[in-house]
Amino acid sequence: MTYSPPTQPVFVLVRPQMGENIGAAARGMWNFGLDRMRVVAPRDGWPNERAVALASGAGRLLDHAGLYDDVPSAIADCTYVFATTARSRGITVPILTPEHAMAQARAIMANGGRVAVLFGPERAGLENDDIARANAVISVPVNPDFPSLNLAQCVLLCAYELRRLADTTPPEVLDMAGTDFANLAEITALGDHLEARLDEAGFFFPEDKAPRMKRNLRQIWSRLPLTQADVRTLHGAFRQIVRWAEQKRDQG
Repeated sequence: MTYSPPTQPVFVLVRPQMGENIGAAARGMWNFGLDRMRVVAPRDGWPNERAVALASGAGRLLDHAGLYDDVPSAIADCTYVFATTARSRGITVPILTPEHAMAQARAIMANGGRVAVLFGPERAGLENDDIARANAVISVPVNPDFPSLNLAQCVLLCAYELRRLADTTPPEVLDMAGTDFANLAEITALGDHLEARLDEAGFFFPEDKAPRMKRNLRQIWSRLPLTQADVRTLHGAFRQIVRWAEQKRDQG
């Protein structure tokens, strides 16, 4: 059988205290395509109905989550372990941001390694004995006056960083809403329309400044990323202004 290297790390929730946080963590993982969760000695037992309720559509992840009695057994098959913590523990270990840690995790897995990320219980986080089993620490650069993160929030941050490293979504896209950008001929016709209406209204005065004024108007159109729908709307607006002016004149 051909060996396939793992494509995602195992997220290990160590002694979680609230089922709701387990469920929210599962939901955050599933948001970013991760489904390998292990749970170590959950306080309220397993399975947990409150975890399932909070997981929403990610309940399938909980169905396949591994249940372990202690940290050593939960990470026994892993070759590299990250531990998340918000405070200094007096342990000599590399401290990484979530972004850098997940980049390392991807590199390790690409070479066939198995990665685990430990997340501690809600009240005090991981114990020093847990962290001592890790190869590196993940520390989120948060407000130093309020460094504590909710369990599910920390899971979500790591899952997001892992997903982002492999994501090819462009940083910005424009939703054209059923239209296309106007071409040069359409924009030129719009400029001609406005220019003609303004000429009739006596806008280009004095005469010696008219060429420059018309050029400035053309430059406005050329700077705007107009769509075909925009052009049609502006044509209609110009026509309505003319009709309104004619009605006022006839009534006057």
